[in-house]
Amino acid sequence: MSTAIAFPDTVPGALPQADSRAGKYLTFQLDREEFGIRVLQVREIMGLQDITMVPQTPPFVKGVINLRGKVIPVLCLRSKFGLAETEYTARTCIIVLQIQQEAGAMQMGIIVDAVSEVLNIAPNEIEDTPDFGGSLPTPYLLGMAKIKGKVKILLDIDQIAGPHDIQGAYCRV
Repeated sequence: MSTAIAFPDTVPGALPQADSRAGKYLTFQLDREEFGIRVLQVREIMGLQDITMVPQTPPFVKGVINLRGKVIPVLCLRSKFGLAETEYTARTCIIVLQIQQEAGAMQMGIIVDAVSEVLNIAPNEIEDTPDFGGSLPTPYLLGMAKIKGKVKILLDIDQIAGPHDIQGAYCRV
């Protein structure tokens, strides 16, 4: 005699769905916190270089760079997240990403304090984002990863950086 185990929110007898948030993440630091973005969206990691300021863009849009003939917008995640500005160090870098928006794919750079490592995050290491109250929307948070006793904040970079933020200063792929 076999016993069927029912999982919440599933059809009896069906296998549980894999957590689509699991996988490889590039982790990086902003201030004292660690964040993760999907490795599949990372195109390159580069040191800081001259950034051309673009007038009338939000303060977190630092400007654009020329990356092998393409103009790529660069955002400062410190500014975007409301963290205090700090001096750039030898570890400060630009992560060039490919993000998906309604109008198609685009490349952009984000300035981070330091790149940490690439982690393979399993479904059992990811928790849903806590409820911060109805007045605080957090669509850019995929979840919280619990790795070696520390919490890493998993970001949906498509939700953080978009054409509405850059006001036309971006490059379509």
